[in-house]
Amino acid sequence: MKVSQMLNPTLREVPAEAEVISHQLMLRAGLIRKAAAGIYTYLPLGWRVIRKIEQIVREEMDAKGGQEVMLPIMQPAELWKESGRWDVYGPEMLRLKDRHDREFCLGPTHEEIITALVKGEVRSYKQLPLLLYQIQNKYRDERRPRFGLMRGREFIMKDLYSFDRDPESCQVSYQKMYDAYERVYTRCGLTFRAVEADPGAIGGTGGSHEFMVLAEAGEAAVVFCSDCSYAANVEKAECLPRPVAGDDSLKGKQGEVYTPGTKTIEEVANFLGVKKTSLLKTLVYKGDDRFFLILVRGDREINEVKVNNVLGPFLNLRMAEPAEVQAILGCEPGFVGPVGLKADIFIAADLEVAEMKGAVCGANKKDYHLLNVVCGQDFVPNIIADLRMVTAGESCPKCGGKLKEARGIEVGQIFNLGTKYSEVLKATYLDEKGQEKLIYMGCYGIGVSRTMAAAIEQNNDEDGIIWPMPIAPYHCIVVPVTLKDPQVVATAEKLYTELQALGVEVVYDDRDERPGVKFKDADLVGYPLRLTIGQKALQEGKVELYYRRTRKTELLPIVQACQLVKNTVDSELSLGK
Repeated sequence: MKVSQMLNPTLREVPAEAEVISHQLMLRAGLIRKAAAGIYTYLPLGWRVIRKIEQIVREEMDAKGGQEVMLPIMQPAELWKESGRWDVYGPEMLRLKDRHDREFCLGPTHEEIITALVKGEVRSYKQLPLLLYQIQNKYRDERRPRFGLMRGREFIMKDLYSFDRDPESCQVSYQKMYDAYERVYTRCGLTFRAVEADPGAIGGTGGSHEFMVLAEAGEAAVVFCSDCSYAANVEKAECLPRPVAGDDSLKGKQGEVYTPGTKTIEEVANFLGVKKTSLLKTLVYKGDDRFFLILVRGDREINEVKVNNVLGPFLNLRMAEPAEVQAILGCEPGFVGPVGLKADIFIAADLEVAEMKGAVCGANKKDYHLLNVVCGQDFVPNIIADLRMVTAGESCPKCGGKLKEARGIEVGQIFNLGTKYSEVLKATYLDEKGQEKLIYMGCYGIGVSRTMAAAIEQNNDEDGIIWPMPIAPYHCIVVPVTLKDPQVVATAEKLYTELQALGVEVVYDDRDERPGVKFKDADLVGYPLRLTIGQKALQEGKVELYYRRTRKTELLPIVQACQLVKNTVDSELSLGK
């Protein structure tokens, strides 16, 4: 392809709308253009990257026995109501009605419709296991679309669904997909980690893993053990209680203490001259139409995902408004505590709260706190569970090693659904004895467009994108420094033709532009290799090969250049295969 014929409108300035580096570079490199908030058009180079990721995904799904289908984007509301998820998705689901006033949605995911398909087609155990997948657009009405392809309202996704006879065979399918995902991201040339995850709205109790591309700009935090294979999203990571010594300054003190204007943990600790580990953080939450008192140690953060899993699940979990707290407990937030409550409210305490020897907490009275409160003695929680966020440096729940933290971008997630959907949608099969049994299911998603964005977040520098060879839009660009020298032009065209014959995906920059402009565009787009034909080197029978990732250059004899490019490309494409 000649650059003069390409639709590749590059930009020198960073678009004001772009917050993260992947969004900035995709716009600047001419890969995408915005159609509406959270909705993008893919330009030719961006679409080539998408197609390459899709091809890797297809090959790995097919290798595990997957069969590709195409499910409808517009789905009838009846299926979602039957599964009970029509309301769970809430405002994120794009809903519409046809001319007959029948309700539909634009598919945010496809568990319901694929289960209904299999229910109608599978009769016997002999038809199982079954692995069906598709690659298509999904739709979610994000409240605040942002970060380009990272959080959009329309995005490209691969979703595979497994159908098995029993939990054991379902776990076999789960492991197949786990292994396939590792191969997908390895072949894409990405640094990633699989971590334990919460299943969220997809549901299921058989376990879930997220696949995170590690990047400093990642929107999610993950922890991993330095001594074993344990890794988890911070929302899922199990927290072991870490008892701390009591505060000597509190010994012998009891009852109420006047703490004017101290509403935050920091303010109370400073006022009393105690450590935050001696304070009890008490927050009021509302789950659907019920209120809860959630207790964690003062230096900890409440994990709302864990709260939802332990106490819910809820359609809507949120912190109570100040007016609600006042109405229920008779005091304003900041002075709430679990002792002497005026209302019958469910109390959930974190594991560490039960280990505290004497804590400071709100007295349910403005400007007052209580000293040396003990769980189980001064108050009794309705439940004690792991309710907090993990932090780096804590002990690994599996081996006791130290947990480290990294940032990551979720590009895929797998779920062992069990019978969550087959039970409510009545998807069954007949076993060897002719008895009707529920089908066991798994769900496995890869964000294709998100993977492209994550690749850029992980692979870039001040000059632009640094594509891994397997998903680069083209492998090499040939750049003549001038079009005024016939020998330079002839050599460039000759190398371009030879590379095409060798099967190298190559671009020829035939524009009548300054060399600096061509080099800047090549670095911005991120072609892994650049062959530069200059007048001085050409006099010595050589051309320059530039490696985008390492920024190294080397002068090569013209007769060797194309084969070396071919060998380099083949070597990098073979990684992970």
